[in-house]
Amino acid sequence: MAKAYDHLFKLLLIGDSGVGKTCLIIRFAEDNFNNTYISTIGIDFKIRTVDIEGKKIKLQVWDTAGQERFKTITTAYYRGAMGIILVYDITDEKSFENIQNWMKSIKENASAGVERLLLGNKCDMEAKRKVQKEQADKLAREHGIRFFETSAKSSMNVDEVRPIPLKQMKDRLSSPPNSSDQSAPHRPALRLLVPWPGTSCSSQEAGDQ
Repeated sequence: MAKAYDHLFKLLLIGDSGVGKTCLIIRFAEDNFNNTYISTIGIDFKIRTVDIEGKKIKLQVWDTAGQERFKTITTAYYRGAMGIILVYDITDEKSFENIQNWMKSIKENASAGVERLLLGNKCDMEAKRKVQKEQADKLAREHGIRFFETSAKSSMNVDEVRPIPLKQMKDRLSSPPNSSDQSAPHRPALRLLVPWPGTSCSSQEAGDQ
């Protein structure tokens, strides 16, 4: 019997509550957008199988609300992740400033060398922009990661961004571990997958989750 997939990847979306993580996940997994606002309760994930360079990848895309009360699940949430997308809202300067805190959280909880990508979401709301592209590009270069602006509402740049973390994670599997990976503490993969309700997103006016 043929294998259902060649690799299983766990991809996280992190960022403040309301930046559009859940809507991006729905776009990534289902190419859909929901205009109803419900802040994500706990954690949620969606699964999609994709082909990357002849390999079938089963992708688990995980989401959690960025509110302080969910910090207790941080370690379990990061465990086993091969890729992390950091999301901020271009109309919310505080969400961009907090990316530095999320970077710190990755360093403290994720495996060494985990692939990262920075997304500025809601780029369809240009008239309300508070964070300039140059600011985010500078931050991304400081951390040695790639940066894109997206819109979960209009799907702008979603198709362009979607394969990037998958390619990064697949390439990492093919590369020998470096010295920093070898010295990093072992973090076993999370086996228990518990879906939670609340996968819908906000309207443009309310701010999508």
